[in-house]
Amino acid sequence: MKKWLVVLVVLAAILYVGNKTIQTTEIIVDSKKIPANFNGLKIVQISDLHDATFGENQARLVKKVKHASPDLIFITGDLIDSNRYDLGNSLDVVEQIVEIAPVYYVTGNHEISTNDVDHIKSKLLDLGVQVLSNKEQIIEKSGERIRIIGIEDPLSGVSIADALSKFKKTEDFTLVLSHRPEAFQDYVDNQLDVVFSGHAHGGQFRIPGLGGLVAPGQGLFPKYTAGLYEEKDTKMIVSRGLGNSVIPVRVFNTPELVVVTLRAK
Repeated sequence: MKKWLVVLVVLAAILYVGNKTIQTTEIIVDSKKIPANFNGLKIVQISDLHDATFGENQARLVKKVKHASPDLIFITGDLIDSNRYDLGNSLDVVEQIVEIAPVYYVTGNHEISTNDVDHIKSKLLDLGVQVLSNKEQIIEKSGERIRIIGIEDPLSGVSIADALSKFKKTEDFTLVLSHRPEAFQDYVDNQLDVVFSGHAHGGQFRIPGLGGLVAPGQGLFPKYTAGLYEEKDTKMIVSRGLGNSVIPVRVFNTPELVVVTLRAK
């Protein structure tokens, strides 16, 4: 009986640490299209917070972001959770990180599901966040430029393919924030350079050697759950995210902050 109790305590400790510790994953993206003046640009990606809390006033999460010293911060949806909607808790993070670097945001399916998405966007705009709802923004540096595109979650009623079709093709190196990794082929077909995505929660339960077990939009043994995927000239970075939603725990799947550095070839 005591042995079983010890086993249960150890398993509980592993699950707690595995759901409350934040892992930083560093990815380098190199391309001939990256302008020389953007060489070394660092981006922190926050995805799928789902109203999770990491320390008092989100101190542990904010500390991780600060430590990365980003030039830009991308929030790729599901900042809140529609099942336990607590906008104030998630805005606590945003209020602090807007002081670190410019913040760009796109919706996930949970923001749309609240039926309060306009209010969420308004609050973020008030904090100085760039809300990219099927919009683009050009960043210039010493005469050179890159483009940032944000795709609204398709639960809003506009498919990702239709949203992307409205953007003109340019020679600018293009970074895209889009919540859904299962739309990878749409990103490839539109010849996008780098897509930042989330939604899959790393497959929720990660099986060593096999990957994630289940993901929304992809079902069992999903293809796109974590890390870097490449096809032709398109790269997609999928964050495992930070929080949980319907399934309340992760297994072998630590909450993740992604740090991407651009390298000009």
